Amino acid sequence: MTEPTRHIRLLVALGVAALILLGRIFYIQLVDDSYKTDALNNSMAHIPVYPLRGIIYDRNGQILVGNKICYDLLCTPSALEPFDTLLLSRVLGVEKQVIQEKLAEYTSRQFRRKIGYRSVVMFPKLPEETYMRFEEISYRFPGFSGQARSLRQYPFNAGGNLLGYISEVDAQYIKAHPEYKSGDYAGKTGLEFSCERLLRGEKGEKIFYRDSRGRIGAPYRGGEADKPAVSGMDITTTIDARLQHYGQALMQNKVGSLVAIEPSTGEILTLVSSPGIDVDVLADIGAHYKEIAANPYKPMFNRAVQASYPPGSVFKLVNALIGLQEGVLRPSMKYPCHAGYHFGKNSRLGCHNHRSPIDMEEAIMMSCNAYFCYVFKDLIDNPDYGTAEKAFNRWRDYVESFGFGQKLGSDFPSELGGFIPKSSYYDKYYGKNAWKAHTIISLSIGQGELGCTPLHLANLCATIANRGYYYIPHLVKESEKVPLDEKYRQRHYTKVDTTHFAQIIPGMYRAVNAGWGSGATASIAAVEGLEICGKTGTAQNPHGDDHSVFICFAPRDNPKIAVAAYLENGGFGAAWAAPVASLLVEQYLSGGISQERKPLEKRVLEGNLMDKVKRK
Repeated sequence: MTEPTRHIRLLVALGVAALILLGRIFYIQLVDDSYKTDALNNSMAHIPVYPLRGIIYDRNGQILVGNKICYDLLCTPSALEPFDTLLLSRVLGVEKQVIQEKLAEYTSRQFRRKIGYRSVVMFPKLPEETYMRFEEISYRFPGFSGQARSLRQYPFNAGGNLLGYISEVDAQYIKAHPEYKSGDYAGKTGLEFSCERLLRGEKGEKIFYRDSRGRIGAPYRGGEADKPAVSGMDITTTIDARLQHYGQALMQNKVGSLVAIEPSTGEILTLVSSPGIDVDVLADIGAHYKEIAANPYKPMFNRAVQASYPPGSVFKLVNALIGLQEGVLRPSMKYPCHAGYHFGKNSRLGCHNHRSPIDMEEAIMMSCNAYFCYVFKDLIDNPDYGTAEKAFNRWRDYVESFGFGQKLGSDFPSELGGFIPKSSYYDKYYGKNAWKAHTIISLSIGQGELGCTPLHLANLCATIANRGYYYIPHLVKESEKVPLDEKYRQRHYTKVDTTHFAQIIPGMYRAVNAGWGSGATASIAAVEGLEICGKTGTAQNPHGDDHSVFICFAPRDNPKIAVAAYLENGGFGAAWAAPVASLLVEQYLSGGISQERKPLEKRVLEGNLMDKVKRK
């Protein structure tokens, strides 16, 4: 290659490079200003604008959770100048030492390097009067500023455990949810947690210029780059606030749960866990957290969906239905009861005294243990299956179809699935083919290894009320902006034919309405004109008095409400659970309690079972 040719090519290459460079400069300076914006970021202040969190309503439009304005005091370490710390401590009502400790942290080299020119929340949720005192003399505290934000407000006392609380996110939460930043708040329990995506809204920001000393100046671009906050969505719950409030009053000074469902929709009307968290505590959960956590009755533990209990005698209804489906039981069949069920050489599963023999309807009405032991034995030792294991596996399939042994899929967080043992469980404990019906006879009356939540029991009651199917219990009601998940519209049929459910309801009706002296176990729950159908349960408890259990629905035809009450150490089902559940039903269907039942209501409201419960 000649020298002139080489020279020409070099000039062409340099020209092309110059054109590319000039083009890039033109694009950066006149077309794309992102680089300029990045360069300006260190000289701009980004002030977050927090959105209003969505409001939570009950099914009738009552506000359960609203918002009120509070104020945060911000500190911008890069803009700090000498100031009177004693004066600031007096204005804010905090110790001078607390301010000095926070300032020592914020002005450290490591912290300054981490946050740059950004501001941090120094004192959150200041009362309005405190913030106003600061605002009047804020010019005396360079580097400090304020911002308004919303706090949750609870105008109606309807379930602290149900509603849940929000709190500031920590580093661990931010790591799992990178869309959140330090200073943001999020729902941690209850509906606040499960509906966080809907309720949270979208944070905005205002951008200001900073001068050379870090002080905030005029809005950047006259405010056109600001991003407005977007309020969170309002949600309507299925809860009846007044019924929830009444249920909480009935459960006051008692340990347990009270759950009510609308059978025709699966909507949860009431979900009480007692003892629970008062709504007055929720707005400032941080100040009360240690006190709540130290409470031996564990008020933050939601027993309605998280406690696993033996279902007790209410489970006899499930075994009766399975027996009818399998053909080993007919309503007219009678079995004897001689103070219990006798098997083996000297084994007996006891029962209370009542007439004998009795048929299925009477057995449900009287809650006879022996009757359902016979039914269970016929199910597990059924020769059609060849082995107890195969018959048991079939029995277990039926039980699971009622929703037991699994999470129901509610939209309430932390739901427990309960426990239904598998045949392998007994193989491991007793040996392969070394067990039969009598080995596991306690399952016949809802004892043994069975575990379920009060929500499971309320769902069982709703299933019977519907004559064979249930909708997944849920708490969020469909609204204009929040559609209902399709899974909550689907009917879940049990593996028992729907025709059999009508055969057990007369026994449930008589258990409540047959009158004193008939042997009925739930006469205390009767309310004239409401046609309540129910079943008592007394769940054995190795740690003290038995648990009191009752499920019921009303009215008998086209039921409007299904209820499960579970009171720890409450004794017989008729002692406490039946009065509690029936009062709730009467309040819902009649709008109040009749004069005849006012003494019962007074006894329940004033009753105290707390000392009976073994605290853990």
